[in-house]
Amino acid sequence: MRNNFVVIDTNSDKRDEELDFLRRKMLINIMKKKMYSRSKVTLPKGVIHLNTNNFNQTISKHPIVVVDFWAEWCAPCRAYAPIYEDLAKKYGDKAVFAKINVDENPFIAQKYNVMSIPTTIVYFKGREYRRFIGLSYASIQNLIRIINYLHSKMYPE
Repeated sequence: MRNNFVVIDTNSDKRDEELDFLRRKMLINIMKKKMYSRSKVTLPKGVIHLNTNNFNQTISKHPIVVVDFWAEWCAPCRAYAPIYEDLAKKYGDKAVFAKINVDENPFIAQKYNVMSIPTTIVYFKGREYRRFIGLSYASIQNLIRIINYLHSKMYPE
């Protein structure tokens, strides 16, 4: 009677697993580099004005969008306007900066539960990431930190 023994070379299996792991890791890194290099979209310069027709398209087209909800009669909104313009100039290479008038676009304000103005909402990949109500030095500093963080998350170096 003949014995059928299977000899398993565990070292060989372990090396194959390690090679597969390294190949997968390299492939993921290559794909990430290609994805990030292709996904850098040219961002509009300055502050763009949104309305019901272009709001959803804008927040879904660009990875990072900062939207200021405002109204002409709102004194804090008018005080925030030049600061927001400066932010758009300084960080416009990292995010799209937009404004939407809540009086002219009440359905958008209602859809996003904007009850007070000025309200600034940061959208990341089409979804609300963070909301700032009112105007304060701390909220502006947090907004800058969030823009830098999301940009580094989207486009790692």
